[in-house]
Amino acid sequence: MATARITRDDLEKKLRQVSGDLDDTVESAKPKLLAGAVAGVLVIAVLAYLLGRRRGRNRSALVEIRRI
Repeated sequence: MATARITRDDLEKKLRQVSGDLDDTVESAKPKLLAGAVAGVLVIAVLAYLLGRRRGRNRSALVEIRRI
């Protein structure tokens, strides 16, 4: 049985081929990921603002001063 030996050049060529495909996939997914991250941060900021307003209303006392 004669088996072909795998050389360093064979490994490098295959790794470059695989990583090249990955780089293209990552580059095409970056804009979607960035848009999703920005939308997520905005949603969290709006929720924190609204919940903080609500909590502030519940905790603040209304003081009325009347003159006699």
